[in-house]
Amino acid sequence: MKIARAVLIVCLTGAFLANFLSVRAEELPPKYRDTVNKGLQYLVKNQFKDGHWGANGDQYPVSMTGLAGMALLMEGSTVREGKYAKEIRRAADWCMERSMRGGNRDGLIGNPDHPTETGRYMYGHGFATLFLASVYGDEEDRDRREKLKDILTRAVKYIGAAQSTQGGWFYTSKVDGHDQDEGSVTITQVQALRACRNGGIPVPKAIIKKAYDYLKNSTTARGGVVYSLGRGGARAPVGGERPALTAAAISCLFNAGEYKDELCKKWFKYCREAIPVNGGGVRIGHDEYTHYYYAQALYILGDDGWEKLFGPTPKDQRLTWSAYKDSFFDHLQRTQNNDGSWPSGGGFSVGAVYSTAVYTTIMQLDRATLPIYQR
Repeated sequence: MKIARAVLIVCLTGAFLANFLSVRAEELPPKYRDTVNKGLQYLVKNQFKDGHWGANGDQYPVSMTGLAGMALLMEGSTVREGKYAKEIRRAADWCMERSMRGGNRDGLIGNPDHPTETGRYMYGHGFATLFLASVYGDEEDRDRREKLKDILTRAVKYIGAAQSTQGGWFYTSKVDGHDQDEGSVTITQVQALRACRNGGIPVPKAIIKKAYDYLKNSTTARGGVVYSLGRGGARAPVGGERPALTAAAISCLFNAGEYKDELCKKWFKYCREAIPVNGGGVRIGHDEYTHYYYAQALYILGDDGWEKLFGPTPKDQRLTWSAYKDSFFDHLQRTQNNDGSWPSGGGFSVGAVYSTAVYTTIMQLDRATLPIYQR
């Protein structure tokens, strides 16, 4: 485990980007191209004039802008060129303008005074940082690049200051007196940190080590990750496992390419039983969030990764990217609305912009356009 931990830390803090020599981008299957294009067009049509997106009207604008911006980047457009360059640049400008300066919130990307951001601004910060870090590498304007570098450097520093004593993150910052932790916010910050490091922004190793230990301690004997350790907690109690958080945890470790890590194997075994992937439209709660991360993990797993983890396994007991893609993508194609969006109902989502950004991201993973989502 010490070796696996060292590999994770190295990958997340330096060597990760250099090892993408084997990345192979693939075209989207023709049967899904119209589905993806309709989804992206829906996002474009629902972008506000100032460059941001909102959920259910104008809720969670920082998070929605980060997620929708990532979906457009996945198409292959950049802040400089491509079909959606104009929309990406407007979204980047909007996020950059929300980088706060001075005081305890120096580096925070967001607006804590917005009614839907006040109690959960760390989500927005994480997704906005992820988006801007993904834009950073393609910015050629010297002044804008320097400005982005400063914003991302301070954003990383803010994430470090916001980290809880336990090693995770909460909806709000430790600096604001909230020394608590929650799994989904934690994953958001870890991915943002990795995207920053991929772009050459320094990320302290100590932050990553604490985050790894937090995820390890949040894992029960059954292999699932719990919602929160809580202050003073040392190990996760059995019975509180969350499939969505377990899938998200896989993406943090498995993206680093450590197929033999025992923690990763426990998470995958748990998810194989807890997350139905049959294309039948079974909702398990937080579907969009669950599949956003689960798809990333299965994409990296590929079609032979399961047996690298567990050895020879009967076909009907293996997880593969192809099987997941064929089943889930067909389901997404069937459930897409005429306007290109996906339904959000039943309290499982926060709106069509959110669902559409997540699902178009998932359906474009084979394009391998962004380091954060690559094999």
